[in-house]
Amino acid sequence: MATRRVRVSGLVAAMAALLAVAAAPAQADTVTDWNQTAANTLIGTAPPLAAPQITVPHLAMVHGAVYDAVNAIDDGHEGYLLSPKVGRPADSKEAAAATAAHRVLVHLVPAQQPALDAQLASSLDAIPDGRSKRRGIAVGEAAASAMIAARTEDGRFGAPGFPVGSTPGVWRPVLPMFVNDPTAWLRHVEPFLIRSSSQFRSDGPLPLTSRKYAREFEEVKELGSAASTTRTAEQTLAARYWGENPPVTWNRTFRTLSAQQGLSLVDNARFFAVLYMTATDALISVWDDKAHWSFWRPITAIQEAGTDGNPRTEPDPAWLPLIPTPPYPEHPSGHTGFSGSIVKTLQQFFGTDRIAWSDTNAAGTRRFTRFSQAIDEVVDARVWSGIHFRTADEQGERIGTQVARYVGQRYFHPR
Repeated sequence: MATRRVRVSGLVAAMAALLAVAAAPAQADTVTDWNQTAANTLIGTAPPLAAPQITVPHLAMVHGAVYDAVNAIDDGHEGYLLSPKVGRPADSKEAAAATAAHRVLVHLVPAQQPALDAQLASSLDAIPDGRSKRRGIAVGEAAASAMIAARTEDGRFGAPGFPVGSTPGVWRPVLPMFVNDPTAWLRHVEPFLIRSSSQFRSDGPLPLTSRKYAREFEEVKELGSAASTTRTAEQTLAARYWGENPPVTWNRTFRTLSAQQGLSLVDNARFFAVLYMTATDALISVWDDKAHWSFWRPITAIQEAGTDGNPRTEPDPAWLPLIPTPPYPEHPSGHTGFSGSIVKTLQQFFGTDRIAWSDTNAAGTRRFTRFSQAIDEVVDARVWSGIHFRTADEQGERIGTQVARYVGQRYFHPR
């Protein structure tokens, strides 16, 4: 069967244990310190609060407030919610960033306040007392207050679940737990930057009776099976690497890139904000699209292929995917929507596709020489994982790219 070649090579021995939130090297500044604190607090929280549908919007709130706080003092770029007139050049950016992050995190995870208070005290103790520090704290408080107010009653934590069907092609809960997404409310959340959740509607899944659907059916049936004999070791490694919680994988990468590129505190404030706010809007768009199309997963399609009306597909009632199937509709892919927005944002932020990095998780190490290599591999990996048809991966990537392009054209511009 013809498939796209693996574009990335290189692996090391598997790590002994899964790292929930690994601390990659990063420039030592207040923004990256609080990024690590936010990641540990939000992504490291026990499920379901660690789901990307929750952690990514919350990281966007934290870093959006940090950006506004730092930018209100620096006045180098357009603000998001906070006017630059709130800050003055002599105000402490470090105090502003730490205070903004702390205040939003305490709002989001009040049970963690003692640890967050200690982290804030450590950050502020490193700053000399005086007017600059006091004013920086005030700017941080203003930025956090603006973000919390803007995201109050924004649709988070609404009604769970997607509609369930029983006819061919329609999504229904599947193995391993037969769960209906408790974070399906994401599709109703108010976006940070785009106009609406349906702004970038995809073309939709392939018709069940089409030849192309049959080809994609056979691809995922053969290469995505838990018992596949044709999927290569490299493909399996890629599938398992990208099977990690996506915000964990990408936050490590953001920190690695920040360190490699020598980003300043001001750069980092904008870097993390634009990444997470754009990625949140991409996820909201994808979840809206999932509800619109409500397409069945490969596990259902393959086990019940006798009902799809396509003579080119053969059922296999015992078929199982390489990795567990997520509890929400198949089309489009959430991972490729999320990752597609990140890749396009990175290309726009750095002004190039040609930046190399490597990353390691429990599955092994992946090495990349271009941002585009990563998204190409994610698209392939979700097929090799057995949880998506290729069309869903490609259209998810397109949604993420469109969201990032829209944001790049309209927000965070230099003054």
